[in-house]
Amino acid sequence: MGTNNNIKLVFDKYAAQYNNSRQMLIPCFADFYKIAVEIIPFKEDKNIKVLDLGAGTGLISSLVASKYEKSDITLVDVSENMLDQAKNSLGKLSNKFSYLVANYSNLELSGSFDVVISALSIHHLTGEEKKSLFKKIFTKLNNGGIFINADQVQGETVEIETKYREVWLRQVQENGIGKSELEAALERMKEDKMSLLSSQLQWLNQAGFEEVNCWYKNYSFVVYSGICL
Repeated sequence: MGTNNNIKLVFDKYAAQYNNSRQMLIPCFADFYKIAVEIIPFKEDKNIKVLDLGAGTGLISSLVASKYEKSDITLVDVSENMLDQAKNSLGKLSNKFSYLVANYSNLELSGSFDVVISALSIHHLTGEEKKSLFKKIFTKLNNGGIFINADQVQGETVEIETKYREVWLRQVQENGIGKSELEAALERMKEDKMSLLSSQLQWLNQAGFEEVNCWYKNYSFVVYSGICL
């Protein structure tokens, strides 16, 4: 996850405990990840090529790999420690996995893909960086390919954003988050550069994507996609 040196340092630091706290930190965890994988428009026996941007510890890749057992998945992340966690967790699966330690926001991607997917990473990019990334992703998708982003967005108004943060803090505390885990999450959140959902859907359309849609929203957590036709 992440796109610059500060993010690399933060996520390297907390890689080992990241998986343990994730379900507490994402109140809508089950639906959030389930829907991101459900909207992949290919039959489960298809040998799809997948690119996971900001792959972190490999959670979304593991879900895709379990459903698409013939898939070929490339995981990209700026944190080597995070990708080491991914290698450990994905080692039991029979899919073909490739791992690339890199900053995907300025990476010249090679090859083409049926699915480009990302979970809780692209919100570390500025608005201009997001727009540039969406254009680059569009050029790397095969005909009929899909880009899926499961991420967090900024509230459309200051009042809505304030409510998002208040509700999230209450929910994670109700989930029993520990003090050190919450402090780690708040430190990681200092690197967030949230953008409006409405802006991001517009940027996808401008990049050339079709059937742009938000499939899921729970306060700041969203799953949206666009197809290359």
